[in-house]
This record gives sequence, structure tokens and C-alpha cells, in this order.
Amino acid sequence: MATYKKKYKPEGKKGVQEIDESEFETAGVLNTLDETASKSEQWIEKNSKPLFAALVGAVVVFLAFLAYTTYITEPNELEAANELAFPRKHFDEAATAGSGIDSLLNLGLEGADGRYGFLDIAESYSGTDAGNIANYYAGISYLQMKQYDKGIEYLSKFNSDNATLNAISLGAIGDAFSDIDQQEDALEYYEKAANTNANEFTTPLFLYKAGHTAMLLKKYDKAESLFTEIKEKYATSDEGKDIEKFINAAKYAE
Repeated sequence: MATYKKKYKPEGKKGVQEIDESEFETAGVLNTLDETASKSEQWIEKNSKPLFAALVGAVVVFLAFLAYTTYITEPNELEAANELAFPRKHFDEAATAGSGIDSLLNLGLEGADGRYGFLDIAESYSGTDAGNIANYYAGISYLQMKQYDKGIEYLSKFNSDNATLNAISLGAIGDAFSDIDQQEDALEYYEKAANTNANEFTTPLFLYKAGHTAMLLKKYDKAESLFTEIKEKYATSDEGKDIEKFINAAKYAE
């Protein structure tokens, strides 16, 4: 790399003369700057190859990331999102079907006619948003089919930027543990769900479930605290309407 080096020519001797102090200070500052600049130039010259290599490396990494995003990530996201349409159709039908729910849920999970189900999407597109949401649908489907272990497994893989959806997912895991009579685990997840996103819908619901689970575990002080939180913060919710009797039940429980 070409560098500019400042050259100095020695000047001839001059007669003795008075020197302005301010000029001396200015000259000293300039000399210091020149020395610093010279050292910087020497360092750059000495390290020009490593610096250039680092710059090239950074550019390569950026271009690779850009290419990956443009040609792999974005097409994968679109493809995965399109694949979700088939299993979601069967999942939605199961929600309103009077009978044959399990067969519809299985179609949603396993897929059919060469189309992917939630399980395929979760595995094949694991790094995409659609792959993530497929874990949620798979978990809920298994819970509806009373396959609680699998429901917990897939819901535990799900994570969303949407705090309300995260709360619902955690609450669903709590329901699964409750149904298999693992009440300590159920209480833990109900509390997590209640604390994930404070709102008028999911928070009082999961506080209510947590309170009743605490009652089953004979943790009456905790139950009273959970019910009281509903009374103080969510009195107008459905869970808050008759909450006083549950507070009293916890307070005077033996």
C-alpha cells in the first residue's frame, strides 16, 4: 500500500533571537501531531496486509449473509408458509367438527397426498417462522388427542415474539401436566403463563388455574395470593366475578 511520508529539510543556523512563547507551544503541538501521524502511518504500512485481509473477510461474510437471506432464507420462509395451508385446513375443520376429530387432527399432523403435515414442516423448516408455528399446532393437536407427552414435547419447542401466544402455549403445557396429574409442573407453567404477558384475557385465566392447582396441592397461602391478585387487578374479568369465595376458601382451608 502506498503511503505518504512527510520529509523534513534541515534549515541553516539562524542568529539568536527572542522566541514568542505561544509560537513555541504551537510548534510543540504540531510536532506531536506529526510524530503521531508518522507512527500511525508506519503501523498502517506494517499491518496493511492483515488489515486488507480483515476487510475482505468482512465483505465476504456480509455478502454470504446477504446471499443466504435472499436465496435461501426468504424462499424457505415463503415455501414453508405455503406448506402450512394444508394442515391448517384440517386443524380448523377439527375445531368445528362434531365427530371424526382425531382423523382430521391426524391429517393435519401427518399430511396426505404428498402434502406436508405439521410434523414435516416443523422438521424440514425448523429455522423458519412457519416451522416454529408448526410446533405449536402439532402440540395443540396432540393435546386434543390426549397424547400429552407429545403435546408437551412440541409445545416446548415453540417460541414466539407474540407474548400472548407464548402465554397460551405455556398455559397449554400446564393443562397437559394437569391432565396427567403432575400438579407441581402444572402450577409452574400456569404461573409462567400468567406472568408472560399481563393482559385482561390470559393473565386472570392462568392465575385462576394456578390458584386452583395450588389448592389441590394444599398450598393455601399461594392460592390465596393468586386469587387476591385477580381481585385486585382483574376484578372485571370472568374469573374475577366470584373470586371472593375462592379467596375465602383458601384463607380458611385447613
